[in-house]
Amino acid sequence: MTLICAPIMEKNIKEIPKIATEYTQRGADILEIRIDAIKNPSKAKIKELAGNIQSPFIATNRSSEEGGLFKGSEKERIELLAAAAEEAEYVDIELRTKKEELKKIIELPVKKIISYHNFHETPTLERLSRIVKEEKRIGHIAKVAVMPNTIKDTLTILELSSKEDDLIAISMGELGKYTRIITPLFGSPITYATGGKPSAPGQLEIEKTRLILKELKPKEKIV
Repeated sequence: MTLICAPIMEKNIKEIPKIATEYTQRGADILEIRIDAIKNPSKAKIKELAGNIQSPFIATNRSSEEGGLFKGSEKERIELLAAAAEEAEYVDIELRTKKEELKKIIELPVKKIISYHNFHETPTLERLSRIVKEEKRIGHIAKVAVMPNTIKDTLTILELSSKEDDLIAISMGELGKYTRIITPLFGSPITYATGGKPSAPGQLEIEKTRLILKELKPKEKIV
């Protein structure tokens, strides 16, 4: 079963528990707490926030190199991410994170989503397959989110999804929007949907995503 994940892109940390409740009520199965979107986060504030979230969530502190908003040092980024890990269902950490910092997250007793983002292009199927193999070596779920320049690029993501399990594969933007509701047919564990502030281009609304997935769900045969 594919979980619908709603990212929370909110500056005001005090508003996040309320938004989390709203998104869950609207149909999100899991949330993504985007630490990089929070104004002036601290380890104490993030730890308190994580304890106040009543729904399962992914803790993410996205680096600016992969489309995130975090402006501090890499050491600070990892420390803030680790502060949320104890309460999180998953921690999302970029494959391209420096080895010494990546190791700190890998060693935490929490499930890991190892991610790769490319906002400029869609690498070849062979290149993406190598990335996914490396992500799976160190994490529980692999994730690739790439930008298509042609409709053919979006088919690369579908082919990748058909060959791999435990993979979140996303073709971003308008061209790739449809992949967000097709990859669940290949067994994607998670798809991302927006509650109002999308974390990446091409995300559909929570309600629309749930409706489409329900319609696409294979019907049981009547014997």
